[in-house]
Amino acid sequence: MINVALLGFGVVGSGCAEVLTANKEKIEAHIGEEINIKYILDLREFPDSPFGNLIVHDFNTVLDDPDISVVAEMMGGSHPAYDFTKALLEKGKSVVTSNKEVVSTFGVELLEIARANNARYLFEASVGGGIPIIRPLTNDLAANEILSIDGILNGTTNFILTKMKNEGLEFEVVLKEAQRLGYAEANPSADVDGVDAARKIAILAALASGKLVDPKKVSAEGIRNVTPADMEIARKFGYAIKLIGHYETDENGKIAVSVAPRFVPASSPLASIDDVFNGILVRGNMLGDSLFYGRGAGKLPTASAVCADIIDAAFTNASHAKKLVWTAADDSEIADLSASKAKRCVITKDSAFITDEAVTAAEAAKYDGFVKSYEII
Repeated sequence: MINVALLGFGVVGSGCAEVLTANKEKIEAHIGEEINIKYILDLREFPDSPFGNLIVHDFNTVLDDPDISVVAEMMGGSHPAYDFTKALLEKGKSVVTSNKEVVSTFGVELLEIARANNARYLFEASVGGGIPIIRPLTNDLAANEILSIDGILNGTTNFILTKMKNEGLEFEVVLKEAQRLGYAEANPSADVDGVDAARKIAILAALASGKLVDPKKVSAEGIRNVTPADMEIARKFGYAIKLIGHYETDENGKIAVSVAPRFVPASSPLASIDDVFNGILVRGNMLGDSLFYGRGAGKLPTASAVCADIIDAAFTNASHAKKLVWTAADDSEIADLSASKAKRCVITKDSAFITDEAVTAAEAAKYDGFVKSYEII
């Protein structure tokens, strides 16, 4: 029997319990053993839940139980999620997580602790919700050099941009609707200012390069300044505006990671990905382009990815599993994006044009200081 514990019984945690129960026979057929949820750690009580009898409030109950071999962390935030994860890995317990904040901030350390203690640290659900992307990058594309990654990594911003495009509405109007529908938080900054997408592209870049860029050092611009007029200009030029997380290495081998609203050619599969869906376009030097598409968030899609990691951790002997190792990228290994020569669309008060050069402050002055610049992927 494989005994597992769940840390957090919110949206994803309760979804994980539901998936493990509803698909119990199929999951156990994969593992070859019975799987049992022994504990659910949460501060609250859930008297009306069928899992209410599994609730515990003391983390040490999970940590000190030798029967627990796999723990799913779905608490959110850095602390105590990081502290709990570190302690569990040091005990030799495998940890799976949906927590992109912890993975993108502490991934180097936690992967090393897992390796040293013959445990697994898996995080498929940290990027793209239910979309398989972490495991394909780690395993299926291992024979490729990853040349670039472009991703619509945040469902909230994609929903907002889609409504703005289709209905000609201003950002603030659509944001309020997204909040009413539960797609955006009361404080939407992590989504609309690109923080969430920056954490995710940092993780994807680490999988591609082996070096984790501090998400605070990822150049991130959100969508607050995108207007319906910008969207119309994009359409006339044959583009759509999407918030894109981008990774590549420059001609000097330095890591370039950024998040910004970009012009996406209508011919790109990313251009037609709308509403709360995510899409990640990976370019390998042997395979070429591969698109990973699906629901980037939500209770059951994200829970399904967490449960896939639980199966992997339970089924695969850690000593024979592929060892994922990252190092922290220092400043000398991160590209200076201010010198970027990317093709872009420049929008002024009276015109819009495509250019290969960045608009300097002096040039912007010619347009009364009003100028927007959208890179083109």
